[in-house]
Amino acid sequence: MVPSGGAPLDAIAASLQRERRRTGLTLTELARRAGIAKSTLSQLESGTGNPSVETLWALSVALDVPFSRLVEPPRPRVQVIRRGEGPSVPSEHADYAATLLASSPAHARRDIYLVTVQPGTPRRSDPHSPGVVEHVIVSSGHARVGLAEEPVDLEPGDYASYPADVPHVFEALAPDTVAVLVSEHD
Repeated sequence: MVPSGGAPLDAIAASLQRERRRTGLTLTELARRAGIAKSTLSQLESGTGNPSVETLWALSVALDVPFSRLVEPPRPRVQVIRRGEGPSVPSEHADYAATLLASSPAHARRDIYLVTVQPGTPRRSDPHSPGVVEHVIVSSGHARVGLAEEPVDLEPGDYASYPADVPHVFEALAPDTVAVLVSEHD
């Protein structure tokens, strides 16, 4: 179940156009590097696509920018995100949604997400950019997270940290599992 708020399509469209222009890549070349269809990228840039976490991660890696730079709308000086609100992006392969809570300001190197997951297909992630480390704190439910070949089980209050520049996984072992995920990048 994806929380209300949905993916911030206008912010994603503007960010993709800006970052693609910054790199000087054509639609065709960026789509090739990200391993997605050119038509998918075109729809995302026009604000009519339906992006998944996997597609946006592939684009952020191809553009060499943090994931948050693609999804975060402009924010006020004081920011409050109520439960069920905020820019949320679903997975296309698992009952998993990531809601960006705070992206990294210029002087820091981290993004903070609220992750909501249901049991079923695990969210398997391809390697992110070199040097990325993920930190997870489970707030409710029960999850299996970490390196794809050696995940660990976490319960509410448990914390794990692992390199995210290698294949990794997040799997809910109980209904309505919620966690805070901090993505730390170079």
